[in-house]
Amino acid sequence: MTDISVVVPVLNEEKAILPLLVHLKGLGMEIVVSDGGSRDRTRALAESMADRVVVGSPGRSRQMNLGAKAASGGILFFVHADSFPPPSAPDVIRRTLAGPGVAAGAFRLRIETRRLGLRLIHRLANFRAKAFKLPYGDQGLFLTRRVFDAVGGFTDLPLMEDVDLVRRVKALGRVIIARESMTTSARRWERDGILATTLRNQRRLLRFFLGSPARRLARDYPDVR
Repeated sequence: MTDISVVVPVLNEEKAILPLLVHLKGLGMEIVVSDGGSRDRTRALAESMADRVVVGSPGRSRQMNLGAKAASGGILFFVHADSFPPPSAPDVIRRTLAGPGVAAGAFRLRIETRRLGLRLIHRLANFRAKAFKLPYGDQGLFLTRRVFDAVGGFTDLPLMEDVDLVRRVKALGRVIIARESMTTSARRWERDGILATTLRNQRRLLRFFLGSPARRLARDYPDVR
């Protein structure tokens, strides 16, 4: 029985889920897929590879809380369906969380692309994460179950649930950004445009920190996740 459970929230991810699960299978962690009611083959594919598949209402925060509840590991590692952890992820996670005063951690971000604009984006994202200790969900957040339970898990928010969790976890200890990288798909930027996506994400983050409710942001940015 592994001490790390990786929780993957999914919704209609039949094109992405199988390669990710094959990759995760080789890392020796328990795999829990939390499906939000997919209408494609996502659930069937997940059941063929994952250790556990749970189904609930859509919403990434709800799905990750449900997956965490079903997981058996003492360490929880939250991974998006389009993001791949490095091969050394289990060792990095254990070593990072064993550090003095550490409450949580995440990886550096690497966008899977050769486009110069996107390479600049992930460099800026890594600077922001390191300078402000504020990683996003696509960087693979990890923390012990004890810390996760102590902060009450993810707040039921339609977006910004990762930022909200990290802000609360900081009250319990340090948040560490590992040197190793999570590789994430460029699909969001390619679909909506590099500049438009980046500016929209930064406006959303700024408004959240200025006190704009997440539900209001979700109405203003209905297609952003």
